[in-house]
Amino acid sequence: MKIVIAHLYYDLLNLYGESGNVKALIKYFENQNIEIELKELSLSDEFDFSEYDLVYIGMGTENNQLYALEHLLKYKKDIKQYIQNNGFILATGNSLELFGKYILDFNKDKHKALGIFSYYSSLISERIICESILEDSSLDKPIIGFQNRGSKIINNKNYWFSTIKNYKPENNTDLKEGIRFNNFYGTYLLGPILARNPHLLKILSDEIIISKNKDFEIKEIDFDLEVKAYEIDRKRYEEK
Repeated sequence: MKIVIAHLYYDLLNLYGESGNVKALIKYFENQNIEIELKELSLSDEFDFSEYDLVYIGMGTENNQLYALEHLLKYKKDIKQYIQNNGFILATGNSLELFGKYILDFNKDKHKALGIFSYYSSLISERIICESILEDSSLDKPIIGFQNRGSKIINNKNYWFSTIKNYKPENNTDLKEGIRFNNFYGTYLLGPILARNPHLLKILSDEIIISKNKDFEIKEIDFDLEVKAYEIDRKRYEEK
């Protein structure tokens, strides 16, 4: 089996070590003896979504986000079809804003986005910087992650997580977080989220594998160190 991962705008949307999500996925697949092809793609490249088993896109500055958006708009129809056909996308940080209707800047100018989902995003005056503990009913353990963002999503109808706790600041009052639709996963959580939450890494990776071959025999991976790190982090923030 071969899995093709497209890391979009690896050079523009690469804040906070978010490429660690791709590294975690590759390591998991390699431990399953699966061949991996990583395509690192940016503004000078042409995208062919029919080739990709997973698309990853990470966090960037507001300026770089708009550069990426301008380039990505010409693939709007391809991306919509990819999502409707249950293609896997993981978008972390402010990259999930690219898939809404528009991005509203401080001058109230609207930057047209892909329009895949009904929400839009708006820049905010005070940054949200906090550790968060979230839950998803399909997971047996909470999700932990870090948020550092200067924007928020409005009118989201496809939440992924429910908030258990945000450790500061007071301006983050969202009770829901992230976007989940078909195999599209979007979250503001950084960390990177797959490295900090080995149970989520396993579930997402296994779903991708089974989508390629439902009869594939998935091996159990030793996550002892990763689980210990997760439990320490989780306990530290639950007790604050």
